[in-house]
Amino acid sequence: MLRKTEFVEDQCGPHLDQVFVRSQAVVSRRVAGETLIVPVRGKVGDLASIYSFNQTGSLIWQLLETPKGLADLISAVEEEYDVAPDQARRDVTQFLHDTLTVGLVEVCPGVAFAAIDSAA
Repeated sequence: MLRKTEFVEDQCGPHLDQVFVRSQAVVSRRVAGETLIVPVRGKVGDLASIYSFNQTGSLIWQLLETPKGLADLISAVEEEYDVAPDQARRDVTQFLHDTLTVGLVEVCPGVAFAAIDSAA
């Protein structure tokens, strides 16, 4: 996933009714099997804040090229890595929490899914 912050589940974390997308203020490249993200500030890459993603994070990042809901991202991780739904949920939620915190991912304003949490 994102190597920068520690995940703490709280009320401000990602929710099933939200839609997420990559920030337009970053540049990403795939280098030697790893996804590297560089925030752009004032039209210049912030090389002091380069982020790298593991395979799971890279999959989620790729999916976020277009807006996606939390449930869609969880399903994709479950299918790709054949993991239990709870593990996929934790991984995706942590990734979104971390990337939202540092501004790599955004919640699409005014867009929401009327999703039902099947795990509840």
